[in-house]
This record gives sequence, structure tokens and C-alpha cells, in this order.
Amino acid sequence: MPRRRPGALRAERGTYEDRRPPAWAWRLPSVDRLPPAAAAAVHWARPGRGDEVVELLARYRAFLGRPGGRLLPAPSSCPACPGCARDDIAVVRDELADLHRTLPPAARTALGRVLHGLDAEFRRRTLPEPDPPAARWTDGRGRPLAWWHRRLYACT
Repeated sequence: MPRRRPGALRAERGTYEDRRPPAWAWRLPSVDRLPPAAAAAVHWARPGRGDEVVELLARYRAFLGRPGGRLLPAPSSCPACPGCARDDIAVVRDELADLHRTLPPAARTALGRVLHGLDAEFRRRTLPEPDPPAARWTDGRGRPLAWWHRRLYACT
């Protein structure tokens, strides 16, 4: 039996614009400060993991809500452990960026607005590292890391 081409499958399924999240997604709790339609789309795109989005945004807000002028991110004490890795705010921001890429357009726009405001505060309250080590410029495959990895850390 011949294989169906990915484009044909996508055309049959339709785009996100002409599909609405199912009724069960609308009944789930809201996600941070996203509008109800965007929160439903988050629950629909990440079934069973909507609470993870809430937790990531809460961690990001908690870091930015610390008292004082300048903030210094701290590296995780155990970066190999998935739970402990989130102690590093750059890992939290990476997970939010990955999530942002997987969402339908309307939810992506709403989450992008929230992240834009949080990122502006992050840039304002942290300092760029004047001479970051090579490990902060690229990942293991040689791809450049995002700007939030090149901030001045508490202990490097």
C-alpha cells in the first residue's frame, strides 16, 4: 500500500485557523494570563500538560518578582535531573520557547505577548555577560543559544 504524503494528510486535517479547540479544552482551568481561547488551545495542543505551562510561567514570574535591583540567575545544582534543571531560569525560558513554537497561531500570539513583557523585564533586571564562555554561545551541536543564556550568572 502506498504511503500517503504528509502534505495530503495536513490538507485533509486542515489548518489550526479553521479548527477550534474541543469542548473539553474550554472546561479546563485558565493558563496564567492568557485569554480563554488561547488557554483552551494550550490545553488542546499539550493534552494533560497545561499545568506545566502554568508552572513554567509561575517560575519565570517568581524569578522576576524577586526584590532588589539587579537579578543574577543561578545555575542548577543538578542540571541532569529534569526537576532540578528548572532551578536555572534559562532552562525554564528554553522550555517556554519550545512550547511557544508548538502552539496553534492564536495561542502562540497570546503567549508571545506574555513572554514579550516578561523578557523585557528580564533584560532590564539582568546584565549581559561581557565575555561569556564558549559553552554559553553554542549548544553541543554548535547551534547558537538564545540571548537569555548569555546573561551574567551568580557563580559561573
